[in-house]
Amino acid sequence: MPVKGAVMVPHPPLIIPDVGRGEERKIQVTIDAYHEAARKIASWKPDTVVVLSPHSVMYADYFHISPGKGAQGDFGQFRAPQVKIQVRYDTEFVNLLSQEADARDIPAGTMGERTRALDHGIMIPLWFLNHYYTDYQAVRIGLSGLPLCQHYMLGQCIQKTAELLGRNIAVIGSGDLSHKLKAEGPYGFQKEGPEYDERIMDVMGRGDFRELFNFPEDFCDRAAECGHRSFVIMAGTLDRLEVKSERLSHEGTFGVGYGVCTYETCGKAPERDFLRQYLEARAREAEERKQKEDPYVSLARRTVETYVRTGRKIEVPEGLPQEMYSGRAGVFVSLKEESRLRGCIGTISPVRKSIAEEIIENAVSAATKDPRFQAVEPEELARLIYSVDVLGETEEIQSEAELDVKRYGVVVSRGYKRGLLLPNLEGVDTVEEQVAIAKRKAGIPEDAEDIRLERFEVVRHF
Repeated sequence: MPVKGAVMVPHPPLIIPDVGRGEERKIQVTIDAYHEAARKIASWKPDTVVVLSPHSVMYADYFHISPGKGAQGDFGQFRAPQVKIQVRYDTEFVNLLSQEADARDIPAGTMGERTRALDHGIMIPLWFLNHYYTDYQAVRIGLSGLPLCQHYMLGQCIQKTAELLGRNIAVIGSGDLSHKLKAEGPYGFQKEGPEYDERIMDVMGRGDFRELFNFPEDFCDRAAECGHRSFVIMAGTLDRLEVKSERLSHEGTFGVGYGVCTYETCGKAPERDFLRQYLEARAREAEERKQKEDPYVSLARRTVETYVRTGRKIEVPEGLPQEMYSGRAGVFVSLKEESRLRGCIGTISPVRKSIAEEIIENAVSAATKDPRFQAVEPEELARLIYSVDVLGETEEIQSEAELDVKRYGVVVSRGYKRGLLLPNLEGVDTVEEQVAIAKRKAGIPEDAEDIRLERFEVVRHF
């Protein structure tokens, strides 16, 4: 099998002795595990080592793959410029991988390089590997803001490329775990931090990569994890392969999680086609939601599906509740994919003749005109989850004390600038957070006090 195996490893700069200057001894368990993982890779004698790094250039909708013939880097930013790493890139592998990704409509390639220098997410694993094995070429791949399923699909493309070229490859999923493990750590404490580490080490220790898709985006954000997408791409490279999984270590000494696991391939395993299983499960869930959705959500979904597939905006259908024809209100339509926001557009007050028309217009805009995202593609439709918020009238308030983050949305105004945030949003737990986000959306400085506050209630339809 061309994919000989993979390893999951962290990348704390202080693990390099010239950087740590003795501090690295506090994570000796991780160091010992790292050396064991490096020896494992060396035993596979790979022609090419594919390294996945969260610290390479990252785009919202594109995977950057190493361009050129090679690159180098050093630890100068960590006060150790004398420690240098140099690699030769497998240009044939890079070119074919880009073609395979394009054939599957995955946006990936060598465009958009910002710096030729290797990042520490690449250099640290190779520093360990080079102690035991240097007869390899490398491929460097960055992550993206695209859904997890597309990260897994890129991993499948890596596997296919290795097969087509007859390359023996090893894959390194470089990534720290939560950065929120300890109050005294550099990033503080969040309860989701230890929860993420416990859960990810269980999943990765067992090699049950199917569960990687079930980590909600907001949960990962609050845990401040670093490597989840690296691990998903790595899992894709092992698609339908039997692996011997071994959990070597986990530490959180400095308030950041460091986990090391190894995966050695040992045969075919058609039942480990985790992406297919995930997509089928999502399709079943979508059908179940469709059977339960109310007329507001149903109208938003039908609008988006029709517009994305045909480019045609539907007319207001018959058979809706009377209030959707006669009522007028501001409406927000929100789309989520894999627990992350995929689009949200709305109106604070009504601008159309009915709630139904408001939903249709804003559903099209949420799917195709939200400036934060690319337009929704047809293959995404089955994975979308919809909500429709019908806004009540706004009322001016005198202070944040009159807000309730679960009950009221907020509108923050300063001159012609106006920002809105809906109530009861995942990850927004305090009024202070709610107002701060609304200010940012409006382009109002967070320390501005000459602001006007309004609150409103919503009826949320799922």
